[in-house]
Amino acid sequence: MKNLITLFCIICFYSAINTVVAQELPSNSDFDSPIYDRSEELLTNTDTIPDFRSKTNKLKLTGTIYQADGTTPASNVILFIEQPNENGDFELRNTGDERYVLHRSWVKTDADGKYTIYTFVPGNDRRYNQLQQIFPLVKEPSQPVYQLETFLFDEDPLLTKRCRKRIAKKSDTSRILTPKEEDGILVAQHDIVLNANTVASK
Repeated sequence: MKNLITLFCIICFYSAINTVVAQELPSNSDFDSPIYDRSEELLTNTDTIPDFRSKTNKLKLTGTIYQADGTTPASNVILFIEQPNENGDFELRNTGDERYVLHRSWVKTDADGKYTIYTFVPGNDRRYNQLQQIFPLVKEPSQPVYQLETFLFDEDPLLTKRCRKRIAKKSDTSRILTPKEEDGILVAQHDIVLNANTVASK
């Protein structure tokens, strides 16, 4: 009987430790996020998406990421994007058993919260009536990964007046990018406020 009590106490002790550790670590789904596919130590505040040079509608996406107060620049924040190609299709690649989207990019903000990504304007998937979209994820220091609302494009032919009204009611219209041509490349300025316009934990 004494042995059973001792064994029970040991099990309870280790269960308590494991619970604490589990609360301190990101969930498995967090670790599975593509944001971790590149080492944080390799990230800078500027990155270029694959195939950038061969694309017609080259885009420089740049801005500042702010803390939740909307005024304080947020440093060391990882911004990850992935997007379809110019035909609106996601190009997939394999690494061993893992599949990933080819057109993706990572940046980590500098001390002033600045970031720049050289990418391109994605296409529509007219088969499914899909808007031109860039899909962003954010990782703040010591916080879980979360998803922002997609970045849209002002000149998207599928972004109708009705669609714009729906967006204005439910979210921040600043997610609609308005690129301007500068020196032969489209430039879109887009600032991000953390914990605003989030979708769901990733």
